[in-house]
Parts: sequence; structure tokens; C-alpha cells
Amino acid sequence: MTLNTIITVGAGQTAAVAARTLRRRGFDGEIILIGDEPHAPYQRPPLSKEFLAGEADPESLMLLPEAWRQKQEVELLTGAAVNRIDSNAAAVELSDGRSVAADAVLIATGGRPRTMPVTGSSPERVHYLRTMDDAERLAAQLRPSTRLVLIGGGFVGLEIASTAKALGAEVTVLEADEVPLARILGPEMGDVCTRMQLDNGVAVRGGVRVGAVATRPDDVLVTLDSGDVISAEVVVVGIGIIPNDEVARASGLDVGDGILVNAQGQTAIPQVFAAGDVAARFSDSAGRHVRVEHFDNASKQGAATANLMLGRVGVVDSAHWFWSDQFGKNLQFVGSARYTELALRGSVEGGEFTAFYLDNGIVRGAFALDRGEDIGAARELIGTSIEPARLADESTDLYDLLDEDEELVTA
Repeated sequence: MTLNTIITVGAGQTAAVAARTLRRRGFDGEIILIGDEPHAPYQRPPLSKEFLAGEADPESLMLLPEAWRQKQEVELLTGAAVNRIDSNAAAVELSDGRSVAADAVLIATGGRPRTMPVTGSSPERVHYLRTMDDAERLAAQLRPSTRLVLIGGGFVGLEIASTAKALGAEVTVLEADEVPLARILGPEMGDVCTRMQLDNGVAVRGGVRVGAVATRPDDVLVTLDSGDVISAEVVVVGIGIIPNDEVARASGLDVGDGILVNAQGQTAIPQVFAAGDVAARFSDSAGRHVRVEHFDNASKQGAATANLMLGRVGVVDSAHWFWSDQFGKNLQFVGSARYTELALRGSVEGGEFTAFYLDNGIVRGAFALDRGEDIGAARELIGTSIEPARLADESTDLYDLLDEDEELVTA
């Protein structure tokens, strides 16, 4: 089928990468990006860090600057909501009644913050961080000595804690699990990240659940299930996101935890695709549909889906990778934290190390603190059988281990 018009429903990271990939691959048809935010596509990772701290302006976050869009003839519709995709008419229906014809559609609607009940007279004191506008509202309330409570100790929450502490705020993190990040990194590495927060003056309370959030003119009362009450001037809720799958549901597509797509990123309708935070893509390695909420995955799936539209290979099933920056330290993780043993390379006490996760001798993942160069090698080593002592030996080049494994395979 000849593609004349490709539309993305959503105008974030995934859509921007897809548009760039289409043009790089020589597609000269019409590309239309439809987003419900008032902004052009922008990067979200800096929102909890440089942008929140006032060290980056909106222009520096732009993924597809206006000059590029004009030169590449990419149309952008902002502040526009999509109701559904009419596959019979090959069109995208907007909430204002317009209908835009399309030969292929990429649903890249991302997700929205999971919310919790908030009562009282000053709801503006309670924040969620997902958009540029969210970050600007939060930044306006972060001042020296501001009492900030973060409900949720995931990576974004801990990044906000780091940024707010640098701005002089008094920060408390409340996490339902006993150890923040333990579900993602395992208890040992979760404890390392928690100690980094504590060492920098952040109060961290694990194993607590929030029962109520009540705002007043001058503060917010956060009541725990234990009965303890914490007073804050500003509260940020970071308890995960919900995939924006309403367009898919209205279009009759299969939806579970996200829009169900095959390994190629296709829905049950051949010319409709989904990618990024909203997509639950079938993973051959996992043997099931997997939905991932990271920047790297959004970029890879956006590129892969664009390639698939043009008849190229579109499968993405590589090990998941993400990073975080906290208190001047760079944290990186690749693979999974399924393990029976950890092999430590470097010094935890010295604040520079890589932990390799091994499951009965097989490398499954790695977590690095200020050793990002190890992650590139770790990505290639996933799935190989290596002695933990060799991974921990600083005199051993990690890429040499990869060469040794390849020699064993070909021998």
C-alpha cells in the first residue's frame, strides 16, 4: 500500500522520533502530529531536573524546532484532542468535529499521572509532574526552606527530591515499599539509592502508606495510615502513570495494560500502530506483552514503528535501559533485576561502581553509579554465563569477556 499521509496521535518523544525517522528514510508524504498539549514536542526527562531547577528554558527542550518542521514539511496540530480512528474511512476524528484522512496512524498518547484524593481549600499546593506546565507550576512554589513532601519514591520522585534540596527546600519522601526502588533495582541497590538521599539531607520514610491529603490555606496535612500527620507547604504525588488508551478503546482496538500490539508494533488493524508509554508490545524474550515507561524505549519504538511503516525491520526487543541524575551522580540501569547474586565492580562506599545482576550465573542486568561506560558492555553481556569474580575484577576488560563468550559460541 502506498502511504501518502501518516498521522501520529500524540506529539511527544515517540511521535517526534517517528517523524524524524520517516524523513531520514526518505518518506516524502504528508506527516501530521496531533497533540493535546499547547506545546510542540519536547523532552520530559529534564522536567524533574534542569528545567525544574531553572537551568533550562522551554526552547532548549524542543525536539522538533519550528525551523526543522518547516524545512521538513511536518505539520503540527497542538491543543487538539482525538476522539477515535475510523479505520473504515481511513481517517482520524478530532473532538472539534474535524476528520483528517490518513493512510497510517501511530498512537503515541503516552500516559497521565495516577492521582489520589485531595481535599481542602488549596488544591494548588498538591502537584503531579508530567508536563512542562506541571513543572512550571511546581517550580514557582519551590523556595529555600519550603517544606516539600513527595508521595512516592520512584526515580522521578527522587530526582525531584534532589532538585528541590539543591534549591534549599526541606524534603521528605514517603514510599509504600520498605526500600525505595527495591522493586526495580532489588533491595541492595535500592538501599544504596536511599542512603544517597539520606546523606544529602532528604528524610526518607519507607513502608508507609498515605491515608489522606488535606490542603489548607497555609499548608497541606498528609495523614499516614499509622495516624502520623506530616505538615508540608508543597506536596508532589508520584505514584505511577496510567496509559492514555481512550482513543484505542474508542477505535475498537485491543487494550490490556496499554494498547496491545505485536512484536512489530502493529495493532489488530494493520495500518494502525502504537508505541511508547501507551503500548504493550509483545516481547519474544519475555513471552508476553510488555509496557515500558522509559525515554529510551519511547525513542526506540518510535523509530522502529516508522521503519516498519516503510517496509523495514521494526522489531524492538532489546534490554531496557534508563538513567537518572541525582545529587550530581549519574545512575544507569540496563536489563532486569532478576538475580540470585550480585557482582560488584568498583566501590559502593567510594560512590563509583557497577553491580551486575546474575541469575544462577547468567548476566541479567546491571546498575551503575557514575560508571556509565560499563553499561554499554553490560548490555552486550546480558544472557551470557560469566564467573562473578571476573565481572568484579577491575583488571578485566568487560568487552574482552564478550569476545570470550563469542569464541565459545563459535568454537
